[in-house]
Amino acid sequence: MTQLEQDIFSIDNELDFERVVYEVYDYQVKNSPVYREYVKQLNRKTPQSIHQIPFLPISFFKTHRVAEEDAVNELIFKSSGTGGDRSQHFVQSAEHYQHTFRSIYKEFIGDPEEHVVLGLLPNYLDQGDSSLVYMVDDLIANSKHPLSGFVLDDMTDLIRRYNEATQTGKQVVIFGVAYSLLDLCELKPDLHRATVIETGGMKGRRKELTKQELHETLRKGLKCDRIMSEYGMTELLSQAYSNANGIFETCNWMRVLIRETNDPFSFAEEGKTGGINVIDLANVHSCSFIATQDLGRIVQNGFEIMGRFDHSDLRGCNLLVQ
Repeated sequence: MTQLEQDIFSIDNELDFERVVYEVYDYQVKNSPVYREYVKQLNRKTPQSIHQIPFLPISFFKTHRVAEEDAVNELIFKSSGTGGDRSQHFVQSAEHYQHTFRSIYKEFIGDPEEHVVLGLLPNYLDQGDSSLVYMVDDLIANSKHPLSGFVLDDMTDLIRRYNEATQTGKQVVIFGVAYSLLDLCELKPDLHRATVIETGGMKGRRKELTKQELHETLRKGLKCDRIMSEYGMTELLSQAYSNANGIFETCNWMRVLIRETNDPFSFAEEGKTGGINVIDLANVHSCSFIATQDLGRIVQNGFEIMGRFDHSDLRGCNLLVQ
């Protein structure tokens, strides 16, 4: 692990975060040709605050190789491609990505060795090259339990694994794409002891719902109060997880800012809906400052997802349209 990576994963307060933000910004302007050229074309002064840092439009991951010059990459992740072209994220180190999502999972969900981890993610498996599948597969392996695994479309097998696991006192964590979880609801299972983490939209399979509508349907249909969401995407190495109230929280090296919808270089007031800009310092070897096509707002203790910009491609995690 490089010194800069150590600095990123050692952040434990806002002063540390701001200091490392500028270190990462300087590093990426120097080492990432795409980000360097983007900053140059904007003709911006050296940032004196986080809000002055240029955020790269996420669409660049579809059209450019957003990575360090001449870097050798161990992994290449691709988006689901629901809206057409697939974004690509070039990841230098598998170990770096593993350290990122394992740390976040332990902080917000728990120790995978204490869990049976189930993946209900058929569309991601079909597409291949998914960062989400890579993460869940690793968590399954680290659970070290024979009942953990991907379930594809066999809902009765998922229910069987859940029942067997809970009978032995194991906590069950289910990662599921929204439309598959709604299919599961039709069997009226009793999953009241599970933690269900929905990972995003309908992929054209069902009518889009607001997050509130989706979670209420899942609570009733699965008889489960612990419904969470994961906010993650191909272009990010870090994830945010929502609590029972639908508020997303981030780890110490990740932040969300809200930009004005009609001015990408201005920022919205707290509580006002706008475009989501993400700072993910774990993206140190690609781009840590990304302007997404998601809509959200800052609230007390976190942020909410409100939907997506009109005419943007519907893909990725938690891209539910109101």
